[in-house]
This record gives sequence, structure tokens and C-alpha cells, in this order.
Amino acid sequence: MTDSISNFITQLQNASLAGKATVVFPHSNLIASIADVLVAKGFIKSVSKKGKKVQKSLEIELASVNGKPRISGVLRLSKPSKRLYRGYTEIYPVKQGYGMLIVSTPKGILSDDDARREKVGGEILFTIW
Repeated sequence: MTDSISNFITQLQNASLAGKATVVFPHSNLIASIADVLVAKGFIKSVSKKGKKVQKSLEIELASVNGKPRISGVLRLSKPSKRLYRGYTEIYPVKQGYGMLIVSTPKGILSDDDARREKVGGEILFTIW
């Protein structure tokens, strides 16, 4: 069994630190919704779907600021072996507001700011900074 979220964030981090402009990843609805949140918060530039039916993939364009990659680190918190759940009152800013926490909630995949605003908790997937 593979953990697609861990694979996704590790590939994003490695490509960002290696100075790559794009990353291609196999399509899944979960990964697409996580990528949409990362686009909205400015960690990646754009997400586009390529291919049809079984051979679908996501092409992700990485963001950079003044030539430096926007993604400098990621940390997977909730794992398949140990799930981590938090209420919205227990969700705190990451890296004094420079990072972001991704939460899987009943209202979909949300960032930490959106989860506090919506007053909804859920599974803490990973942090990114």
C-alpha cells in the first residue's frame, strides 16, 4: 500500500529544491483538491489535467519568489498507521504564519485559516512552508 499524499508532497519538495519548473503526478481527486488549495495559497502556480480516462495526470507548475522556491519544506503529520485529528480550536498557525496546515474536513480539503474560519476540524494531513 502506498501513501499518495506523502508521495505527492515529497515530489513537490524535491522538485522545488532541485529548481524544477513543473512536476507531473498521476491524477486522483484527493491530490487535485490538495493542489487546488496550494494554488489558492500561492505555494504552486497552476495545476492542469493532462490525458484521458486511465492515463490522466496532473501537471503542476511550481511557484518561486525572486528566484527562490516557494516550497522549502513539508512534514506529513497524519499517516496511514496513525491518524491525527484536531478540532478547529486546536489548529494553530504554522511557522508563525509563514507556513500552512492542510486539513481534510467534512467540507473538503481546507487550509488552516479556512478551517478556523469555517469552524470545522478534521484530519491534519501535512504542513508546508
